[in-house]
Amino acid sequence: MADICITAANFPQAQALKALLDGRRLNVRIGYQPTCHTLVQGAPVTDQRALVELARKLGAKRIVVIEGQAPEFALREDLGGRMLTVSLPDSGLPALRDAALMALADLLAAPFGTMVAADPNSGALIDMARRVARFDVSVFINGPTGSGKEVLSRLIHQASPRADKPFVAINCAAIPENMLEALLFGHEKGAFTGANTANKGYLRAADGGTLLLDEISEMPMALQAKLLRVIQEKVVTPLGSQTETPVDVRILATSNRDMECEIARGTFREDLYYRLNVFPLETLALSARPQDVPVLAQAMLRRHTPEGLPTPLLSPEACDILAAHSWPGNVRELENVMQRALVLADGMVIAPEHIMLVARPTSLFTARPAALPTPLAA
Repeated sequence: MADICITAANFPQAQALKALLDGRRLNVRIGYQPTCHTLVQGAPVTDQRALVELARKLGAKRIVVIEGQAPEFALREDLGGRMLTVSLPDSGLPALRDAALMALADLLAAPFGTMVAADPNSGALIDMARRVARFDVSVFINGPTGSGKEVLSRLIHQASPRADKPFVAINCAAIPENMLEALLFGHEKGAFTGANTANKGYLRAADGGTLLLDEISEMPMALQAKLLRVIQEKVVTPLGSQTETPVDVRILATSNRDMECEIARGTFREDLYYRLNVFPLETLALSARPQDVPVLAQAMLRRHTPEGLPTPLLSPEACDILAAHSWPGNVRELENVMQRALVLADGMVIAPEHIMLVARPTSLFTARPAALPTPLAA
């Protein structure tokens, strides 16, 4: 079954759109297919009833009609949201500078929960993540802060046989050491001061599904030994209890540190690392996958635009500025820049003056000189 079926007739940008969706590893076909989730039809549509009947025969849950050569990008919902009409300008620009086309690709990809990607390096990582997802093994994901380790973890869960079971994430660096054990393993009522009710903990909450231990290098050594036993024996003993409870959990772990150095320093157990590192994956810094920058930026604009308002589009010049930046803060830095751009922009276009790469108050005055109040006469 194809994820998306695009009719090439009356839609000259079909191949460029397919290339953007291919970057996210969606199954996209040009022309009618026996079955598909989303039918993308070039306008004009002379018989809406016939189009709906065609979509029904294909098993399509959505119909997206493209009105090409439009003066501006716009969306309209029909049939209770089951049909979406998109007015799409033809800028003549390459896909990664054409914000309207990137916005359309993001809109089409949204129901599938895929990673936002366009760079070949990201595509290769997605392919490997989906391959390892089919096997019930522990995965250790290493990579710089803000490079998408949790997003990759969710992709592994969604592509696994455990997809319909819980996905539970715990940030080991964000929870105080004296609370982490109780939250992870659970506790009985009265197990410690303040334990007024029992709590089953994250491990049992994730039973049958996937547990993500984010930044596991921050986990105290004492807890590492207990976690190792859970992985080996597949049982958990809550605090204050003498009863072992079976658990069936796939564990994914992430870290931004060099784990071999952590082991050498004595801050991480070698035996636990090798239990977790059955299959290693590594996320790349954003600077190592530059083609991801514009598609991520446009997707972030959609994510952070207030509900009910149209999503602004990046201008080609803004795309150029984003492409030239080194992004030392990776995806998180890019997200901050896009949120600032939404605040600064007045209309439907994110222009170069709205891209504030340096988060200093003086940058506001440089970016928005017209917004300064007129000084009073002396």
